Amino acid sequence: MRDSDVLDKNPHVSRSALEAIHGQVFGWALSRSDYDPAVAEDLVQQAYVELLTGKARFDNRSSLRTFVFSVVQNLARSRYRRIASRLRLVKAAGISAVDDAVQPIEPNENAAVWKVVQELPQRQRDIVELVFCRDMTIEAAAAVMGVTVGTGRAHYDRAKKTLKKKLTNIGAGIDD
Repeated sequence: MRDSDVLDKNPHVSRSALEAIHGQVFGWALSRSDYDPAVAEDLVQQAYVELLTGKARFDNRSSLRTFVFSVVQNLARSRYRRIASRLRLVKAAGISAVDDAVQPIEPNENAAVWKVVQELPQRQRDIVELVFCRDMTIEAAAAVMGVTVGTGRAHYDRAKKTLKKKLTNIGAGIDD
């Protein structure tokens, strides 16, 4: 890591390291934003702002990728809490809200598998995506999700069992 490459407010983070994981971070932000590219871009940009200003301080207790994924996860949760709060206010005021829900873009490959994964409970879906799509260990995925490793392993195990059962039922054919 070159001295000129290091972030001022985060001495353990370099611009080149962030550039190296940018694609993975954006993919995670897409999944946190119901596959809305504009929202995902906002989440990634806000995560970088948090890193640049020092609001999110990386201290080498995990990998940089795990840390940045956690920042994106927390920003997404915060965003959706604000949206839910506003919707409650709109409903309380008796104003009709326009339904502008974004439908996720499903990958063309393995559409049957993707459909079954989307039916999983949120935490199981998160752990499957982090482990299989983002190449994280269960330990790193649990850290991103903000749960203990044991809880992460339980969600992972339940997700695998559910996926195996459902994919066998639809004839998608899977191997152990």
